[in-house]
Amino acid sequence: MASRGRRGGVLVREDEPRRDEWAEQQAPAQQGPVLPPPPPVDYGVFMQGLVQATQTQAHTQAALQAQLEAQICLDGAYKRCTAGKS
Repeated sequence: MASRGRRGGVLVREDEPRRDEWAEQQAPAQQGPVLPPPPPVDYGVFMQGLVQATQTQAHTQAALQAQLEAQICLDGAYKRCTAGKS
């Protein structure tokens, strides 16, 4: 009924598929054309773009913060905005 296979003494039943057969059954079938690999990445250019995006985000965030503070002052919270700013 059960026999010892070549896998370090692991019992394998004859009516059960082996692990490699099971993996083949579980692998999804490829659909559509096979695409070529992507081109190599120039990490210097990538890092330059990342730094620029980070700086732009920091500037945008600072501008939005200043705009929010100005809007609060215009909405009638003048005393709160000017408290401690002399």
